[in-house]
Amino acid sequence: MEKKDILSRADIELLVNRFYDKVKEDAILGYLFNDVAKTNWQVHLPKMYDFWEVVLFAKGSFKGNPMLVHRQLHEKSALSEAHFNHWLVIFKETVDELFEGENAENIKYSVANIAGNLMYKLLSV
Repeated sequence: MEKKDILSRADIELLVNRFYDKVKEDAILGYLFNDVAKTNWQVHLPKMYDFWEVVLFAKGSFKGNPMLVHRQLHEKSALSEAHFNHWLVIFKETVDELFEGENAENIKYSVANIAGNLMYKLLSV
């Protein structure tokens, strides 16, 4: 099956849904979302669609403060470089399973920068 690039919000929704399906079941990350953050997926997923639409297409209406959310999570259960690196691996693998092209490469570049910034700001304090 030939893969296409990420071209629409529907593509972002597919990526985000598949990624978080993996995260929910993941031995390293699942507990952070399920037990610590007690993530309300009906709220979280649309925010992530909005976030990635802004990042990738510079359009949309993301409202939120990712740094604050991650800082609050870090206070409840210490995040480590290993958490961020594992999250990044799962995200990039999910992109590669579903898509290829310029936007697919751009989102992988962006997610690496975002993870790096969050790690630096949270773990360097």
